[in-house]
Amino acid sequence: MKNAILFLFLVCSTIVFSQKNTDLLLDKKQIEQRELNGLTDFPIYKAYEFSDKGGVYELVLAENQKKIAKKDTLNTKIQAVCAVNDHGGFLEKWRINDFLEDYDPKETTIWFWTKYCSFKDLDGDGYIEPIIVYGSKTQYDEIRRIKIITVYKNKKYVIRAVECDLDHCRSFKKDAAWNTLPQKVKSYVDQLVIKLRKEQNLLLKDG
Repeated sequence: MKNAILFLFLVCSTIVFSQKNTDLLLDKKQIEQRELNGLTDFPIYKAYEFSDKGGVYELVLAENQKKIAKKDTLNTKIQAVCAVNDHGGFLEKWRINDFLEDYDPKETTIWFWTKYCSFKDLDGDGYIEPIIVYGSKTQYDEIRRIKIITVYKNKKYVIRAVECDLDHCRSFKKDAAWNTLPQKVKSYVDQLVIKLRKEQNLLLKDG
Protein backbone atom coordinates (compact mmCIF):
# COMPACT_ATOMS: atom_id res chain seq x y z
CA MET A 1 0.00 0.00 0.00
CA LYS A 2 2.79 2.39 0.91
CA ASN A 3 4.53 1.65 -2.38
CA ALA A 4 1.32 2.36 -4.28
CA ILE A 5 0.87 5.70 -2.50
CA LEU A 6 4.50 6.62 -3.15
CA PHE A 7 4.08 5.75 -6.83
CA LEU A 8 0.97 7.92 -7.14
CA PHE A 9 2.77 10.77 -5.38
CA LEU A 10 5.71 10.55 -7.77
CA VAL A 11 3.41 10.42 -10.81
CA CYS A 12 1.40 13.42 -9.62
CA SER A 13 4.59 15.35 -8.81
CA THR A 14 5.94 14.61 -12.28
CA ILE A 15 2.73 15.81 -13.91
CA VAL A 16 2.70 19.04 -11.88
CA PHE A 17 6.37 19.70 -12.64
CA SER A 18 5.89 18.97 -16.33
CA GLN A 19 2.96 21.40 -16.49
CA LYS A 20 4.90 24.18 -14.78
CA ASN A 21 6.49 26.64 -17.21
CA THR A 22 4.95 24.96 -20.26
CA ASP A 23 4.57 26.82 -23.51
CA LEU A 24 2.89 25.79 -26.72
CA LEU A 25 4.33 26.58 -30.12
CA LEU A 26 1.29 27.32 -32.27
CA ASP A 27 0.91 26.10 -35.84
CA LYS A 28 -0.73 28.11 -38.63
CA LYS A 29 -4.18 26.66 -37.96
CA GLN A 30 -3.97 27.49 -34.25
CA ILE A 31 -2.79 31.02 -35.06
CA GLU A 32 -5.83 31.48 -37.29
CA GLN A 33 -8.20 29.95 -34.74
CA ARG A 34 -6.96 32.34 -32.07
CA GLU A 35 -7.11 35.27 -34.54
CA LEU A 36 -3.58 36.34 -33.68
CA ASN A 37 -2.70 37.91 -37.04
CA GLY A 38 -4.38 41.12 -35.94
CA LEU A 39 -1.96 41.56 -33.05
CA THR A 40 1.02 42.53 -35.20
CA ASP A 41 1.89 44.71 -38.19
CA PHE A 42 4.00 42.04 -39.92
CA PRO A 43 3.72 38.37 -40.92
CA ILE A 44 3.94 36.08 -37.89
CA TYR A 45 7.18 34.12 -37.79
CA LYS A 46 6.27 32.11 -34.70
CA ALA A 47 3.59 32.29 -32.03
CA TYR A 48 3.47 30.84 -28.53
CA GLU A 49 0.83 30.34 -25.87
CA PHE A 50 1.70 30.06 -22.19
CA SER A 51 -0.07 30.46 -18.88
CA ASP A 52 0.68 31.45 -15.31
CA LYS A 53 -1.13 32.98 -12.34
CA GLY A 54 -1.92 36.04 -14.45
CA GLY A 55 -3.83 34.18 -17.15
CA VAL A 56 -3.32 32.70 -20.60
CA TYR A 57 -0.95 34.64 -22.84
CA GLU A 58 -0.39 34.77 -26.59
CA LEU A 59 3.01 35.89 -27.83
CA VAL A 60 3.62 36.57 -31.51
CA LEU A 61 7.04 37.11 -33.06
CA ALA A 62 6.75 38.88 -36.40
CA GLU A 63 9.27 39.78 -39.12
CA ASN A 64 8.43 41.99 -42.08
CA GLN A 65 10.23 39.83 -44.69
CA LYS A 66 10.97 42.71 -47.04
CA LYS A 67 13.91 41.52 -49.12
CA ILE A 68 15.01 38.33 -50.80
CA ALA A 69 18.74 37.71 -51.27
CA LYS A 70 20.37 34.44 -52.28
CA LYS A 71 17.04 32.68 -51.70
CA ASP A 72 16.94 33.97 -48.11
CA THR A 73 14.33 36.31 -46.72
CA LEU A 74 15.79 39.46 -45.18
CA ASN A 75 13.97 41.45 -42.52
CA THR A 76 14.27 45.18 -42.02
CA LYS A 77 11.91 45.27 -39.00
CA ILE A 78 10.76 42.89 -36.28
CA GLN A 79 8.02 43.03 -33.68
CA ALA A 80 7.01 40.96 -30.64
CA VAL A 81 3.60 41.41 -29.04
CA CYS A 82 2.40 39.72 -25.87
CA ALA A 83 -1.30 39.82 -25.02
CA VAL A 84 -3.46 38.11 -22.41
CA ASN A 85 -6.79 36.51 -23.27
CA ASP A 86 -9.42 38.86 -21.86
CA HIS A 87 -13.13 37.95 -22.12
CA GLY A 88 -12.86 36.77 -25.71
CA GLY A 89 -10.47 39.52 -26.78
CA PHE A 90 -6.85 40.48 -26.20
CA LEU A 91 -5.32 42.88 -23.72
CA GLU A 92 -1.80 43.83 -24.77
CA LYS A 93 0.74 43.58 -21.98
CA TRP A 94 3.95 44.58 -23.76
CA ARG A 95 5.62 44.79 -27.16
CA ILE A 96 9.07 45.00 -28.70
CA ASN A 97 9.94 46.85 -31.91
CA ASP A 98 13.30 46.99 -33.63
CA PHE A 99 14.76 47.65 -37.07
CA LEU A 100 18.01 47.72 -39.03
CA GLU A 101 20.57 50.33 -38.06
CA ASP A 102 23.01 52.00 -40.42
CA TYR A 103 26.22 50.67 -38.94
CA ASP A 104 29.46 50.34 -40.86
CA PRO A 105 29.40 47.64 -42.14
CA LYS A 106 25.72 48.03 -42.88
CA GLU A 107 23.15 45.70 -41.34
CA THR A 108 21.11 43.72 -43.86
CA THR A 109 18.75 41.59 -41.77
CA ILE A 110 17.36 41.25 -38.25
CA TRP A 111 15.63 38.18 -36.86
CA PHE A 112 14.43 36.38 -33.74
CA TRP A 113 16.66 33.65 -32.30
CA THR A 114 13.81 31.46 -31.09
CA LYS A 115 16.10 28.61 -30.00
CA TYR A 116 17.34 30.93 -27.24
CA CYS A 117 13.95 32.38 -26.27
CA SER A 118 12.26 30.92 -23.20
CA PHE A 119 9.03 31.13 -21.22
CA LYS A 120 9.68 29.93 -17.67
CA ASP A 121 8.90 30.89 -14.10
CA LEU A 122 12.52 31.42 -13.20
CA ASP A 123 12.11 32.70 -9.65
CA GLY A 124 9.19 30.46 -8.59
CA ASP A 125 6.69 33.25 -7.93
CA GLY A 126 3.99 31.76 -10.18
CA TYR A 127 4.58 34.21 -13.03
CA ILE A 128 6.52 33.51 -16.21
CA GLU A 129 9.50 35.67 -17.15
CA PRO A 130 9.68 35.60 -20.97
CA ILE A 131 13.14 36.01 -22.47
CA ILE A 132 13.32 37.21 -26.06
CA VAL A 133 16.56 37.04 -28.04
CA TYR A 134 17.24 38.47 -31.48
CA GLY A 135 20.17 39.57 -33.58
CA SER A 136 21.23 41.26 -36.78
CA LYS A 137 23.75 40.48 -39.51
CA THR A 138 25.85 42.68 -41.75
CA GLN A 139 26.29 42.66 -45.51
CA TYR A 140 29.24 40.33 -44.91
CA ASP A 141 26.99 37.79 -43.16
CA GLU A 142 28.54 38.55 -39.78
CA ILE A 143 26.50 38.89 -36.59
CA ARG A 144 26.40 42.54 -35.56
CA ARG A 145 23.89 43.31 -32.81
CA ILE A 146 22.40 41.02 -30.18
CA LYS A 147 19.62 41.86 -27.74
CA ILE A 148 18.46 39.76 -24.82
CA ILE A 149 15.23 41.10 -23.36
CA THR A 150 13.92 39.75 -20.06
CA VAL A 151 10.34 40.68 -19.20
CA TYR A 152 9.73 40.72 -15.45
CA LYS A 153 6.33 41.86 -14.16
CA ASN A 154 5.65 43.34 -17.63
CA LYS A 155 8.77 45.52 -17.49
CA LYS A 156 11.63 44.96 -19.95
CA TYR A 157 15.25 44.56 -18.84
CA VAL A 158 17.60 44.62 -21.81
CA ILE A 159 21.12 43.47 -22.57
CA ARG A 160 22.48 45.21 -25.67
CA ALA A 161 25.58 43.94 -27.42
CA VAL A 162 27.47 44.93 -30.55
CA GLU A 163 30.00 42.52 -32.04
CA CYS A 164 33.10 43.95 -33.69
CA ASP A 165 36.66 42.82 -34.34
CA LEU A 166 37.97 46.15 -33.04
CA ASP A 167 37.79 47.02 -29.36
CA HIS A 168 36.44 50.53 -29.82
CA CYS A 169 33.30 49.43 -31.67
CA ARG A 170 32.43 46.42 -29.47
CA SER A 171 30.03 46.74 -26.54
CA PHE A 172 28.03 44.74 -24.01
CA LYS A 173 25.66 46.72 -21.78
CA LYS A 174 22.99 45.79 -19.25
CA ASP A 175 20.17 48.16 -18.33
CA ALA A 176 20.82 50.29 -15.25
CA ALA A 177 17.96 48.50 -13.44
CA TRP A 178 19.36 45.03 -14.23
CA ASN A 179 20.53 44.37 -10.68
CA THR A 180 16.98 44.84 -9.35
CA LEU A 181 15.97 41.53 -10.96
CA PRO A 182 15.77 38.42 -8.74
CA GLN A 183 19.06 36.53 -8.55
CA LYS A 184 17.57 33.37 -10.13
CA VAL A 185 16.51 35.39 -13.17
CA LYS A 186 19.92 37.04 -13.50
CA SER A 187 21.69 33.70 -13.13
CA TYR A 188 19.59 32.14 -15.88
CA VAL A 189 20.38 34.97 -18.27
CA ASP A 190 24.09 34.85 -17.38
CA GLN A 191 24.10 31.17 -18.36
CA LEU A 192 22.27 32.05 -21.57
CA VAL A 193 25.01 34.57 -22.42
CA ILE A 194 27.64 31.86 -21.91
CA LYS A 195 25.66 29.55 -24.19
CA LEU A 196 25.42 32.22 -26.89
CA ARG A 197 29.16 32.84 -26.73
CA LYS A 198 29.88 29.16 -27.16
CA GLU A 199 27.29 28.21 -29.79
CA GLN A 200 27.42 31.38 -31.91
CA ASN A 201 31.13 32.12 -31.44
CA LEU A 202 30.38 35.55 -30.01
CA LEU A 203 32.46 37.77 -27.75
CA LEU A 204 29.60 39.49 -25.92
CA LYS A 205 31.83 41.84 -23.97
CA ASP A 206 32.97 45.43 -23.88
CA GLY A 207 36.03 46.41 -25.85
